[in-house]
Amino acid sequence: LNLGYFVSTFGKKALLIANPADVDRVRPQLEETAKKFDITFVEGGFSGEVTREETKRLQNVGQKEQADCIIGLGGGKAIDASKVVAEGENLIIVPTIAAQDAPTSHSAVLYHEDGSFDDYAYFKQSPSVVMVDTKVVAKAPTRFLVAGMGDALSTYFEARATHNSYSRVNASLPMGSREGLTPAASGTYAALAMAKLCWENLQEDGLKAKLACDANVVTESLNKIIETNILLSGLGLAAAHAIHNGMTVLPGAHSYLHGEKVAFATIAQLVLEDAAKDELEAVLDFSASVGLPLTLSDIGVDEITYEEALEVAKIACIPEESIHSMPFPIVVEEVANAIIVADKVGQEYKTRHKLD
Repeated sequence: LNLGYFVSTFGKKALLIANPADVDRVRPQLEETAKKFDITFVEGGFSGEVTREETKRLQNVGQKEQADCIIGLGGGKAIDASKVVAEGENLIIVPTIAAQDAPTSHSAVLYHEDGSFDDYAYFKQSPSVVMVDTKVVAKAPTRFLVAGMGDALSTYFEARATHNSYSRVNASLPMGSREGLTPAASGTYAALAMAKLCWENLQEDGLKAKLACDANVVTESLNKIIETNILLSGLGLAAAHAIHNGMTVLPGAHSYLHGEKVAFATIAQLVLEDAAKDELEAVLDFSASVGLPLTLSDIGVDEITYEEALEVAKIACIPEESIHSMPFPIVVEEVANAIIVADKVGQEYKTRHKLD
C-alpha cells in the first residue's frame, strides 16, 4: 500500500509495466494506494517478451502520457522491460515472485521475438526503489521460488570464478555502447563473501522455504530465501549465465524459467572447471531436494546432438559474454563437451538415487 507514496516522490503519474494478469492479482491494492496518495497509474500493458520493439513502444507510451516514473511489476521480464524503458532513472520495482535477481540489478536481458537471446543492457544505477510484499510472493506458485533458487545457485560459483580470474565486472555500460569502454569495477571481497552466503542460505533454508511457499505462508526461512533470490543472487556472472543464454536457441527449453535453465547451466560450469567431486555432489543434492533440473530433459531438451551443443556453446562464448570471466581460456568445443557431460552427470545421479 506504500507504492503510491514512492510514486509521489517523483510526481503524480506512473507508467505501469506488467502482464495484465499480474495487475489483476494486485488491482485492489493498486486502487487503494492510488486513492490514498492521489496518484495515477497508466497501464502500458506488456507483450511478455523484452524485445527492442516492445520496449520502444512502452517508452513512447510513457512519453505521451508524461509519466513521472516507471513501475515494473511482476516477474523478471516485465521488470527487465521497465529497466530498458526507464534507462536507469525514476524506476520502482515491485516483484510479485522471487524467481530471479532482476529486481535489484542494474542490467536487463533483451530477447528476440522468438525468445532467443539478443543482448544485455546495462544502466548507470540500480532501481530507485524495490518493494517486496512477502505475502504476495508466498501466494505465487512455488515453481517461481524454486526457479529463483536455481538462479541463486550459480551465484557463488560464478562469483568465485570471477574473483579467481581477477575479472572486471560489467557495470554502467548502456546497450550497444560496450565497444571501446572499460567496465567500471572489479569484484570485491565483500561481494565474494555475500555470494558465499547466498549458497549457504540455499543449503540451510531452501527446502524449508519451498515447503512454506507450498503452504502459502510466510516464515523466516521464506524471508531469507526471498532476500537470497532477489538481492544476494546478482553478485557475479561467469559461465553458467552465458551457457543459459546459449540454451535459448534450443526450442524445447523456451517454456522453462530462467532460473531452471541456470540451475542446469551451473552443473555445466562445474564440469567445465573440473570442480571437486564433493562440490558437484552438493549442488546435485541441493537441486534434487528442491526440484531443480538436473538434466537437459528436465528443461525440455530430450536429446541433444554435438552440433546442437556446439551452437549453444558458440553463443555462450561470444566476446561480450560473462563466460570469459572464468579463470582459464575458453574453448568453444570444451564448453559444448561440458554441456553434454553435465547432462550425463545428471542422468547418472538420477539413476543412482532412483529419481524419475
